[in-house]
Amino acid sequence: MLPASLRVSVAGFGTIGGEVIGALARGIDGLTLAAVSARDKVRAKERLAELGLAIPVCELSELPSHADIIVECLPPAAFRSIAEPAIEAGRTLVVVSAAALLENEDLLARAQERRVPLHITSGAIAGLDGVRACLEGTIETVTIKTSKPPMAFMSLPNLAGRKAELEQLSQPICLFQGSAREGGTAFPTNVNVAVALGLAGIGVDRTVLEIWADPTILRNTHEIRVMSDAAEWSMRIENLPAPGNPRTSRMAALSTIALLRRLTASTSVGS
Repeated sequence: MLPASLRVSVAGFGTIGGEVIGALARGIDGLTLAAVSARDKVRAKERLAELGLAIPVCELSELPSHADIIVECLPPAAFRSIAEPAIEAGRTLVVVSAAALLENEDLLARAQERRVPLHITSGAIAGLDGVRACLEGTIETVTIKTSKPPMAFMSLPNLAGRKAELEQLSQPICLFQGSAREGGTAFPTNVNVAVALGLAGIGVDRTVLEIWADPTILRNTHEIRVMSDAAEWSMRIENLPAPGNPRTSRMAALSTIALLRRLTASTSVGS
């Protein structure tokens, strides 16, 4: 039986972390916000005060001592700084930065060894329940096509030499085609969804990813196709941006909040 309330700490107070913190402040049954971390601690304390919260703003390494559940909402480069201490402390870890797991696969093994629950959010896509169901049979192929307006790729170091091309683009162009693992390494801030899809299904090496810059669209769009012995299906999702941050889909935050609700819910819908 779960305790009356589980303590939640949130690592990161950016677009996603801020929305998760706000949801916890408004109330999620069975969960209590206990601590947060942020680069700008002064501003974090001000924002918490605006929410009527008087909780610690900690260093990442301190969060496990304040939590039963830790929600990771960090840039990929900072992922290990919270994931490793959370796992070693035996804390349930909610992972937003799925692509960061590709560079830290030893932590997956360590979590399994210590029997620490790791929950990876679905982020800005839907359909992972269908993928998991089909995996109980045989899945032949899984593909995902991610299309974004060219502006979404302008700041990527590996595309610095193509900035002028992207600015003048009039037709969609394919920037990448390969496995989800290869794409997650090349585009770590853009393909968390492809890595989550791979981990839910036939693996990141067999999941095929295409990344497109498309000047004809305004929304980040993901198209998934699954071929299996149980079903052949496809889905398309067009994401609205998070308020104040056009580079992040709001679904990324909402899927994290939904996952937190499921952790203590008495009824669960979907596989």
